[in-house]
Amino acid sequence: MNVADFDAVRPYSDEEIRASIPRIVADPKFNAMMDYLFDQERKHSILRELKEVKNLNDFQRVLTVPAVETIMNSTSDGFYTSGFENISKSGHYVFIANHRDIMLDSSILGLAQLKNGFKVNQTIWGNNLMINQLIIDLGKSNQMITVFREGSPKELLLNSQRLSAYMRYSLTQLNNSIWIAQRKGRTKDGSDKTDVTILKMLSLSCEGDFIKSMEELNITPITISYEWEPCDAMKVREIYLSQNVAYVKNIDEDFQSILGGALSQKGRIHLSIGTNINPDIELLNQDQLTHNEALGEMAKIIDNQIHQNYYLWPSNYLAYDLLNNSTNYTDQYTDETIKLLEKRYVHTTEIVGQNNEEIRTLFLKLYANPVINKLLVATSS
Repeated sequence: MNVADFDAVRPYSDEEIRASIPRIVADPKFNAMMDYLFDQERKHSILRELKEVKNLNDFQRVLTVPAVETIMNSTSDGFYTSGFENISKSGHYVFIANHRDIMLDSSILGLAQLKNGFKVNQTIWGNNLMINQLIIDLGKSNQMITVFREGSPKELLLNSQRLSAYMRYSLTQLNNSIWIAQRKGRTKDGSDKTDVTILKMLSLSCEGDFIKSMEELNITPITISYEWEPCDAMKVREIYLSQNVAYVKNIDEDFQSILGGALSQKGRIHLSIGTNINPDIELLNQDQLTHNEALGEMAKIIDNQIHQNYYLWPSNYLAYDLLNNSTNYTDQYTDETIKLLEKRYVHTTEIVGQNNEEIRTLFLKLYANPVINKLLVATSS
């Protein structure tokens, strides 16, 4: 493929960012967002600076960083990171991450990268999130790469081939890093698991030696851990309703999830950068494994790191004890934790419109599964 073939999926160029700013500023939804995030003096200062933006770095410095910092300051009780020593400022990586919030997962990584002196990564997003011109402009001005998820089997394959080729080009020729979720859509049950089709897509651009070609991507797991799960009530509702019939999203559900994740209280947040999985890939026996089997083993390696690096909060320990009717972790939470978890459960029953044991189990699993998965990693190692 040549560079022009990537126009449908790539982020905006600096020229396209400059062209998008008048549209962004003129959009009533953008002004409403600015009124929510900033006082009038700060809002007008940002708008003045925004009109002078020349490139990606300016755009993120003027608008993106202040917006994410404001959201974090108003809806979290602290943000912590670990693992930056595992990556190089001059390197490129495919960050395969657990996915808990539509917007914040990758935005928090980007903010952490800036604060630690790293170049901000590009981010994969689904075309289902391109719900209006404002979201498109804001996304593509913030290095969003688009994955198209609809079409015939042939169209889906061609889209995957193009996405894979662009990602490898961006990584190896432009030296960008790229964030991609470990699966399509957010984890709804709290059990982070890598979908092998994500790795299959990445492998479509492999040439020559398969293992060496996969190693060229420098796949590195990322784990984000929220004390209070973004959109927990909506996630439980989706699982509950989808158990008997195919779940169909409301027309504005993705937008409501973006808003809900951004505006809800999330408690403390921890982001962990894992280690490059290349040493583990090198141990795979190519003579005994098909490519698909090798990709399955890579998925397990990624999952083990994500589960191991998940930072467990009091809410996780409490949910585990309640789910299992145990007292294993009573030293890890307080009466205040019990009060807050129960409050979120009551809110969940209001959103679902039901209050029964099945819903309570789904809710507790959302918080308890990170504990269960970490225990499984510990016993299997």
